[in-house]
Amino acid sequence: MESAFAGLVSGMALIVAIGAQNAFVLRQGLQRQHVGLLVSVCALSDALLIAAGIAGLGVLFDRHPTLLAIARYGGAAFLFAYAMLAARRAWAGARLTLEQSAPLSARSALLTALALTFLNPHVYLDTVVLLGALANQRPEQERWVFGGGAMLGSVLWFSALGYGARLLAPVFAKPVAWRVLDGLIAVVMAALGFGLIWG
Repeated sequence: MESAFAGLVSGMALIVAIGAQNAFVLRQGLQRQHVGLLVSVCALSDALLIAAGIAGLGVLFDRHPTLLAIARYGGAAFLFAYAMLAARRAWAGARLTLEQSAPLSARSALLTALALTFLNPHVYLDTVVLLGALANQRPEQERWVFGGGAMLGSVLWFSALGYGARLLAPVFAKPVAWRVLDGLIAVVMAALGFGLIWG
């Protein structure tokens, strides 16, 4: 139980942060669009990456930093593009209500979630390298218990973020709230993009 709890706390500490993936899930949760799909994709992606870290993939990234460099610049380009889209939505403002905002197709939502996940080098550093290293410091029989706890943390967080967002719906009934949210998303995405380039 101690290993599972340690994994849960470690996983939550790393994923509960303002980032591109979380901002996208929050926005779609507010719009009640493809929430189950996005929660599943994000949680399963984390589980896959955590498992890869425990299985030793983190060593590959340590030995071949070029892989992270490729992910860094590709991720930065994607984040800048997403920041521009969010800035355009914030500028338009009045159109961005729950009823009027154009829904994403399931395919577009899926591809965006996958890109925000796998084009972000921080995801690899947090899940594959860091959580993998933390798990592998434990006795062999406890490593996957720790990993299971971290995976559970991911499921709990994305479920709360996606499904809990609807509790904020009254606030986002006002177009100005969407402008503020999209403005913040644009700033966060751009900052993350610059952080990837110069970090």
